[in-house]
Amino acid sequence: MQQQQDIDVAANLAAIRERIKAAGGDRVRLVAVSKFHGPERIGPALAAGQRHFGENRVQEAAGKWPPLRQAHPDIVLHLIGPLQSNKTSDAVALFDVIETVDREKIARRLATEMQKQNRRPECFVQVNIGEEPQKAGIPPREADDFIRLCREEYDLPITGLMCIPPVDEEPSPFFALLAKIARRNGLENISMGMSADFETAIAFGATEVRIGSDIFGPRPTP
Repeated sequence: MQQQQDIDVAANLAAIRERIKAAGGDRVRLVAVSKFHGPERIGPALAAGQRHFGENRVQEAAGKWPPLRQAHPDIVLHLIGPLQSNKTSDAVALFDVIETVDREKIARRLATEMQKQNRRPECFVQVNIGEEPQKAGIPPREADDFIRLCREEYDLPITGLMCIPPVDEEPSPFFALLAKIARRNGLENISMGMSADFETAIAFGATEVRIGSDIFGPRPTP
């Protein structure tokens, strides 16, 4: 494993940005996945101009981001990990984009908290694009109805879709399917593509990619 001092976050960011550009993603948003990394890694990314960051856990994010946001109020924080129903209040208070709306209970709790806090972070519906039993998300065949429910019943600000394709399969068909679901529901934001497949995701219409270890290096043990 690389040592802390061997990681040049700014250089890694520049390299990823170049690859995104080369893949035709001039307008693709880069979300730097900072889960398990502390301010010593996040600081150089902020200094290099990165402002969109992704976190998997509400509690971890709450412990490290408030002071960073005081210094950099233009930070945009994305929740990209599963949201537990008992964490919806904290999630609404802390995050600017919640990418893992995946069931009615969460939609209902988010709607209640948004009204209570008078704060409306953007919401993405997470689609279990490969219909894998171990993964969260709405099955593709149920996505249209769930999006409609979130919009009409709960008045959530649904602006996009997110997915994680099966690890051991060619991702292209899954990315194509997510883009198709987004188009027919009039959703502009498509969050798909990580370190191993983001260039393919861009080719299939990703508007946002989520990159972690290729920027910050190996994740420390939490």
